[in-house]
Order: sequence, then C-alpha cells, then structure tokens
Amino acid sequence: MKKLLLSVCFLILISTVVKAQSTHTIKGRTIDTASTTLLAGTSVAILNAKDSTLVKFTRTTDNGLFEINGVKPGKFILLVSYPKYADFVDQFTLDSTNSVKDFGKINLTGKAQLLADVIIKGNRAGIKIKGDTTEFDPRAYNIEPNSKVEDLIKQFPGIQVDKDGKITAQGETITKVLVDGEEFFGDDPTLVTKNLRADMVDKIQLYDKKSDQATFTGIDDGQKTKTLNVQLKEDKKNGYFGKVEGGIATDKYYSGQAMFNRFWGKKKFSAYGITGNTGQVGLGWGDADKYGGNSFQVSDDGGIYFTGGGDDDFEGWGGQYNGEGIPVARTGGLHFDNKWNKDKESLNVNYKIGSIRLTGDRDDINQQNLTTSIINTEASKTFDKSMLKNKVDLTYEIKLDTTLTLKVGVDGTIKNSTNDQTEIRNSTNGQGEKLNYLNQTLTNDVDDKVFNINALLSKRLKKKGRTLSLSLSGSNSVSKGDGYLNSTAEFYRTSETTQDSTSIVNQNKVNDITNNVFKSNLTYTEPLSKTLTLAINYGLNLISGKSDRKSFNQSASGSYDILDPIFSNNYELDQTINQGGAIFNYKKDKTIISFGSKFSGVDYKQYDVYKDEYYKRNFINYMPQASYQYNFKQRSSLRLRYNGSTNQPSIDQIQPFRNNTDQLNTVIGNPDLDPSFRNNFNASYNSYKVLSDQYFWLSSSYSFTLNPIISDVTTSKGGKSTSRFVNLDDKMTTNFSLYSNFGRKIKAIDMNVGFNANFSANSSYNYITTDMITQLNKTKNSNYGVSLEVSKYQEKKYNFNVGFGPTYNVASASVNERGNSDGWGWNGSFWSSVQLPGKLEIGTDGNYQFNGKTQVLQETFERFIWNASVTKKFFKTENLKVSISGKDLLNQNVGFSRSAYNGNINQSTYTTIKRYFMLSVSWDFTKMGGVVKK
Repeated sequence: MKKLLLSVCFLILISTVVKAQSTHTIKGRTIDTASTTLLAGTSVAILNAKDSTLVKFTRTTDNGLFEINGVKPGKFILLVSYPKYADFVDQFTLDSTNSVKDFGKINLTGKAQLLADVIIKGNRAGIKIKGDTTEFDPRAYNIEPNSKVEDLIKQFPGIQVDKDGKITAQGETITKVLVDGEEFFGDDPTLVTKNLRADMVDKIQLYDKKSDQATFTGIDDGQKTKTLNVQLKEDKKNGYFGKVEGGIATDKYYSGQAMFNRFWGKKKFSAYGITGNTGQVGLGWGDADKYGGNSFQVSDDGGIYFTGGGDDDFEGWGGQYNGEGIPVARTGGLHFDNKWNKDKESLNVNYKIGSIRLTGDRDDINQQNLTTSIINTEASKTFDKSMLKNKVDLTYEIKLDTTLTLKVGVDGTIKNSTNDQTEIRNSTNGQGEKLNYLNQTLTNDVDDKVFNINALLSKRLKKKGRTLSLSLSGSNSVSKGDGYLNSTAEFYRTSETTQDSTSIVNQNKVNDITNNVFKSNLTYTEPLSKTLTLAINYGLNLISGKSDRKSFNQSASGSYDILDPIFSNNYELDQTINQGGAIFNYKKDKTIISFGSKFSGVDYKQYDVYKDEYYKRNFINYMPQASYQYNFKQRSSLRLRYNGSTNQPSIDQIQPFRNNTDQLNTVIGNPDLDPSFRNNFNASYNSYKVLSDQYFWLSSSYSFTLNPIISDVTTSKGGKSTSRFVNLDDKMTTNFSLYSNFGRKIKAIDMNVGFNANFSANSSYNYITTDMITQLNKTKNSNYGVSLEVSKYQEKKYNFNVGFGPTYNVASASVNERGNSDGWGWNGSFWSSVQLPGKLEIGTDGNYQFNGKTQVLQETFERFIWNASVTKKFFKTENLKVSISGKDLLNQNVGFSRSAYNGNINQSTYTTIKRYFMLSVSWDFTKMGGVVKK
C-alpha cells in the first residue's frame, strides 16, 4: 500500500511538472499612437479563438506593461481595450516552439482619429495598421513557388521595387530590412528581399525606425530610418535554404554567386560568396560598406581627424565602383545571430572579406576660368587599382534587469590597396597657344588597420520618463603608405610656342598616419510635466593624431634616401573636448516640439615636428537645434528642423604640407584657419492614404555657411596653379534643395502613376589670381528635373515600370561670364517582365540619357542602354532557372560625366562595361519546417 501511495504521488508530481512546463506567458505594453504616452489600467483579455470564451484577464501597470502566465497551448484572441480608444484585436497561436509570446508595443489609436482615416476595407484585408506601423499579411497575396520576399512586397499597396531591388515605400526609400527585428548582414536590404523565400514569412511590418537613443529616452532626435521588418513563421525557423548561380558570357565576362542559410530557433547562420567582372561588387544596391574606406572627418563635437584611406592618390583607394573601369570582384561573408536567456541576451556577428581590381582609361576636357584668360586642358589617364579588405564586427546586448541594459559593439578592419596610374595632359590658352605638357606615373601601396569599440549602458529610473545612459567609445586607426611619383612637366612661351622650362619630380613618398580617439557621453532625462521632458548631457572626448608625410629624392646611388623638406611634414595634434547641452522635448496630442543646444570647448595643441613650432588654440563650438512635428492623422505629418554647427577645418586644410602629387596643381595647408558656422534648415511633409493607395512626399533643405573656408588659387602664365585655404569673412556659401514625389493608383486604368520634381542650387566662392590680378569668383550651380512614372503589376502575368522627364543644368562662374555650362537634358528608364506558358519569362529594361551642348562644351551626348533576358524555369517548385541575357544590346554604353566647380568646367569619358551575352544557371534549394528542438 505504501508503494502504491508513493507511485500515485510521484505520478501527480510528474503530471504537475509537465503541466507547468507546457504553459505559456503572454506580455506586452500599451501606448498611445499619437502622443506615445504609456496607457495605464488598459484592459487585456485572452479569449478562446474557437468560441470567444474568456481564458485570462488583467490590466496594465502604471508603465503600460502587462503579463499573463499559465496559458496552455492553443489558438487564442488578444483583446486590448481602453476608454475612447479603438480596440486592438489580434489572433495568435501558442505551441511548444516558444514559451513566451511577447506582443511588444501595442499602439492604440483614438476613436476620433479613426473616423478621419478608415483603415481596412474589402481587398485591403491583408493590411493591419497598429499605430505607426503598417502590417501586411502574406496570406492575402499571391505567393508563387520558390518566390522571394521581393516578389511578395511588389504586391503591397504603396510599395515599389525597381529592377535593381531598390525599395520605395509611401514615397520614401527603404534603407534597412530586418529579420525578426534583427539586422541580417547589416547594410544590404536586398540580401533579405532577394534571398529569403516568401512562403517563410508570417508578416511584414513597415515603420520609421528611431535611433537607439530616441527609442530609449522617448525624445525624438530626428533620426529615423524607413524600415521593413520580416517576421518569419515559427515553423519556418528550423532548416536551411540557399542559392547557387553561375554564368559565362562573351568577351570573357562571367559571374558567380552562392549563399547558404541555416536557421534553428532563434539562431541564424548565413554565408555567401560572389565573383565576377560584370559590375556586381556586392549583393545589391545598398552594399557600399563591403568595400568602404576608413576616412575620418570632422565630427559635430568639433574634433579634427587625420585622414587615412581617402581619395588622395597617396592615401589609398576606398574600393568603390561607380561604373568607371572594368571591375573584377570577389567577396564573401559569414553571419551569425542568436538570442537566449529568455531574450535577455543577444549576439550579432559578421565577417566580410572582399577583393576588387579596377582597370580602365579616362579622358577629360577641362576649362579653367581665370581673371584675364582661360586655360583649356585635355588629359588622358590609364589606371589599375586593387584592394583587399577583411572586416569583422560584433554586437552583444544584455538586459541586466527590467530597467538596465548594456549594449557593446566591436569591429576591426584590415585593408590593403594599390594604385598604379599614368597620365598625359596638354594645356592651351584661349587662343590655342600651348601652355604646358605633363607626363606622370604614380604607384602606391597602402595598408590600413582600424579598430573600434563602443558601449551603451542605459537605466530606467523609478519615476516614469526618468532615464540615465552612458556611452563610451574608443578607436584606433593606422594607415601606412609607400609609393613613387615620376612626373615631367614642360612649360612653353605662349608667343613663340617654344619650350621655356622643364620640371622633373622623381620621389618616393612614405606616409604614416595614426589616430586615437576616446569619447564619452552621459545623458539624463527628467520629466518636468506630463508633456515636457528635459534631456541633459555631458561628454569628454580625447583625440590624438599624427600625420608623418615624407618625400625622398633619389641619390646618386639610385636609392631614395634624400629627404625633401619642402614636400615633407610631420604634424601632431592633441585635442581635449568638453561638451555639454540641454534639450527640451514637448509632446501633447499631435504636436512634438524639441529645442535646445550643445556647447563644446575645444583645446588644440598642434605641433610641427620639423619646424619645432607649436600652435595652441581654443574654440567654443555652438550647436543649437530645434524641431517641430505635427501629426495631422495616422499617415500625414509635417516636420520642421533647424540645427547649427561650428565646423572646424579638416586636417588636410590645416597641415602645413605642400602636396606636389600634381605638379600643375599644388596645394598648401594653412594652420591659421578659423572654424566656420553652418546653419541648416529642413522641412518635410508626407501623406499616405491606404484605400486610394496615394502618397505625397515633399522635402526641402536650405543651409548657409558663415566665415566659410575657401581656396585661394594663384595661376602662373605657364598654367601652374598653387592653392591654399583661407576664410571668407564677408560672404556666405549656400545650398538649397527641394524634392517632391506624388503617386496614386488610377482605378480607371488600374495603374500606378507617379510624378517627381526636384531642384537644387548652390553657390560657392574662391579667390583667383592671374597676372597679379586677384578676383573673388562666385560659382553657381543649379539643377532642375521632373519625371512622370507609370507602373503596373499583374499577378502571374506581367510587371512593368516606365519613367521619363527633362532636366536643366546651370553652371556659371563670375570671373568669366561668357564661359558657362548651361544645358538641357533628358533621362528615361523602363523595365518589364512577362510570364509566358511553359514556365518562360521574358524580361527587359532600358535607360536613356541625353545631354545637350553648352557654351563651353560644344558636343551633345546621347546613349540608350537596353538589356533583355529569357528565363526558363524547371520542376514543380521552379527552383531551377536557365537564362540567356544580353546587356547593352545596342552597344551604346559610354562612360560620361559633367561637372562645374570653382570656375572649372569638366567633362569626362571613361572605360565601362559594354555589350555582352550571357548564359546563366540558378538553383534554389530549401528544407524548412518542423518543430525546433530545445
């Protein structure tokens, strides 16, 4: 009997434990959509989906939080109610894959606001609006076999996807695509949209992602990113999928790509590799960071940084490809992310390796406007550049408790770049008389190393809205360059066209540039009332840098061991920056106002090692800011923003270093430069109506800079220019831009029609001295453009987009009003795909460009680049594709650009990828589904 009782007790205990293990927790937070106020006392009910009977009930706490425990697996309905607000209703399922169902922020909308904007109707049943988030349900749209997320979102109202995969939503560009709320390789939206399968998606959310600081403090800092978040189905988070693609083409072109993804629960692992010479240097249009350099610029705290890996020929090469030259690229990467400890800890790791080689030719035509004459220059250049880069980054976040969070990020980069180029240049005056001739060869090899670490510790205090956060960051960068300059410049007597003198440069140039930076910032927020919050911050920054640039002439022994002091300089810079400020944030109903300022005291200690000279200077940087936002209704808002900043001169402008990389254009630094002050105004208005699929986006900006830093150029009779940087105290430079985008669906023709208009203008100054005559030159540049766009998507049939419009450019200089570059142009593009019987698909796209002749440039430019492809899909899942494609069928692709700045008008033509035909094969593989084992 005793054994029987013990067995019964044991069975009861086991049953209780199993029962406890199979229950779930449901939690979330309720927030007012318009004012982002936390709603305390909100009614939260869990209903049985089958008969709507009540399962559990609770109310939210003072900070809007709720948590319901002990819910068994099954299908349920979440009902959230608050007086004078529309009910929030959502269906969900609890199963063994996850013990916690977290709804996150639940945004409730006032009933008065709902009356002004109907949300869901008829064929829009696949759309759900939760506050500022638009949520799309894939089950309401067509999903083809083996189709990708990109194919799915093309069907969503208000979203357009161009031929390169670039996404526009409600008139704004999508710059970030997340997977389950986490970054996936970080910087390339198309990596998700072009590779994740559509049938894996549970829902897709569209919203404006705020910065980490704004999300934490609740104070809007104006930094918002249009974001898509792809939520995966629970049963699609276990398995693997990927893609293998390869192609061979005429004229020795080729391409290859492979990608593998493994998901299990909250863990994700991905790997990819790309090789080819067709211009694809990354996975998509947003892949710039794969090869980005490590340029250090002047920051808003007033610090100055030495530049390494910049655009200077002896500072390495960033590796960017903009269509100039023929690229051979190889790149790959690894990604891993995971959450554990009940989502309290997360890890995101990325490794990327990339190499690119770029070869080609470039021809330039330039007119330089002087005070008494002009110089016309024709130049031809041959280049061979290469780069190899390794980068690793890691982000770790831990929620130490419900109020304390620590986020740490680390990244490191090792890069080697080489540059080998030859240039021949001929210059004449306005009468066609020869001025000079330059023949130059440059080779260079640069090694860059960069390490960064940052940490953010954020704490929510007891009082609602009171927070404290501390951010710390440190970085170290080293750039070492070793190169050779061989240059011969000949100068002529213009009246006799005979050679007057020759200048020969044969030097070894060695650069050693280092930067060490430490930054800290402490921010405290205090709610002064229900509508007004104050944020106070203080930061201490320590910056030290060294720029040692040496030029060596060749000795009789053939070695480069004679230091040239004229073209060498060793410069050290130590800075201590104390920064503080206060920002007020006002929120009430539909209005958000922010205003305040930051101040930073900067102490400089500049040391010229060769001259043994110190420059000590102190500055106070003033950075006022103000913003106003009014939300007319859910999808309509007006934003105004102003910020001012003190801009320090760059180290390249300050360092007393004479740069002779170009014998005909020498640049000298000026250590006595003063900072300038820039005032910047921004305004934007956006509106989107769901039912009519209509959007309107208008943005503009205007800025003017006081005491700007400009160039002072002196040009000799032989056409040799020497420039230095100076401040202009009685003039200001200006920039203005205006962009508008309107579109809606025309039901009568069942098409989407859009209209774009843009305008930009800027004015700049520089001093020009010729024949002892100095004149202040004002350069004006303006660009006007309008375009009309028509598109239509028909499921399983066709998809097309057509856009075209005129442009007009104005470029003039005050020193020579007869030499301007005003001219008309036209731009147009189209892309289309048609699905035919037999699993065939025909695709085509084209781009047209026309630039008319100008007063200076007497030739018109016109090209039409037309591409086409035929694709055959195989198998029931259509996961095997064979394509035949032709690029630039009319063989009209010519590299071309025009520009005007500081009295110089330039036109360039260069090598680029021209016509070829390719045969390619693509295979998608997948094995997803099943319950994740814990």
